[in-house]
Amino acid sequence: MINSDFLYQLKHAKNLLHPLTEKDSAYDPVFELCRRGQIVLVGEASHGTEEFYQIRAHLTQNLIENEGFMAVAIEWDWPDVVNANLYVQGKIEEGNWSKALSGFQRFPDWMWRNKQTVAFLKWLRAFNQQLPFNRQIGIYGLDLYSLYGSIDAVLSYLKKVDPNECKIAKLRYACFDSSRDPQSYGYLASQGYQQTCAMQALQQFMELQHKPISYNDVQLENAEAYFNATQNAHLIKNAETYYRSLFEGGASSWNIRDRHMFETLAHLASFLESTRGRPAKIVGWCHNSHVGDARATEVLERGELNIGQLAKEHYGPNAILIGFTTYKGTVRAAAAWGDLPQIFTVPPALEESYEALFHTVGVERFFINFQEETGARELFRNSRYLHRAIGVVYRPQTERASHYYHSNLSYQYDGVMHIDTSHALEALHLVTPKTLKDLPETYPSGM
Repeated sequence: MINSDFLYQLKHAKNLLHPLTEKDSAYDPVFELCRRGQIVLVGEASHGTEEFYQIRAHLTQNLIENEGFMAVAIEWDWPDVVNANLYVQGKIEEGNWSKALSGFQRFPDWMWRNKQTVAFLKWLRAFNQQLPFNRQIGIYGLDLYSLYGSIDAVLSYLKKVDPNECKIAKLRYACFDSSRDPQSYGYLASQGYQQTCAMQALQQFMELQHKPISYNDVQLENAEAYFNATQNAHLIKNAETYYRSLFEGGASSWNIRDRHMFETLAHLASFLESTRGRPAKIVGWCHNSHVGDARATEVLERGELNIGQLAKEHYGPNAILIGFTTYKGTVRAAAAWGDLPQIFTVPPALEESYEALFHTVGVERFFINFQEETGARELFRNSRYLHRAIGVVYRPQTERASHYYHSNLSYQYDGVMHIDTSHALEALHLVTPKTLKDLPETYPSGM
């Protein structure tokens, strides 16, 4: 039960809640918090809510225009975001969305094949047209599901720059070729039915890292191509471990994935610093479950960590974590992994949740800054309520068990935006690959 004194203080504390209206200045408190960061991670309480995408894009545009942020890193696979990046750089013809969004084909494609993504990419392309190439803003993928896509990308790069090394790399990566299916590889390798490819993946990654400077030409485009290849090799190494861990249980697979995403973020920051000559500033877009510091939630007891925790440990106060909450509405999600998405009604949040608490305030949209000297963090310091999380799979029949966990919001995030009634994301060109219909039960729930 939510403490009545806590509720009273929340409602009556002056300047604690910042209403998010249509006024130009309404989001200034959010901008003020985020501009202090070097790494700003912006979450979402679901992968299928329109308002989260709209507000996240609005915040990111402000940070790019006014605070010198250099890149956007999203929860998707590195090689699959390449064409979106080429589009914002003007290297794919304007309006060719079939090509610009071609990397977002696997389930859950609606995460990025949607009208909000198109609007943001249009804006970023127009913004980049004002800048020289060496200062343009890029968009990059953080995730690691694309084992075979990354293998193809590494081989394609080596074929152009070092045909002899390409032949060696082909021999190393041939270890994965028995099925061209990462889940099958993970199962067979974890059960001892085939030799693992861990050593071959590591060797190729190290080989690329230590190649002569001729691979990494002083021209930025060549340097980006080399960096792209090394990141794909890094992904292959970590994806190999990840797919084996899926069949071993525990927190292992989650932690491997989030460590990979953080490592990718850190590698991107180092690359941008080396090519731009100043500290990198990056906005990351991922689910709340990745963004909010895991140490403030019950997943800590299960031994899980996430990007938000790792960012705080590495960057300290220069990492800013922003979360979202919503009380009710609609959401685009699938009933099971690999199913076609549908629009679900999101029922009013459970009574002992932060979402229900925020609903009682009676403000449709507001922001709480837990770093601000308004006493917000102190007020929430001893709170530990439920926090709702909807991934790409929504199971309303097991609402409490599937979509809530306990947390202390004021330590999980630096700031939270609440949308009392939210609406389903409008998707484009829905595709559900047949190969994903029969994934094992151990496959992640889609956060």
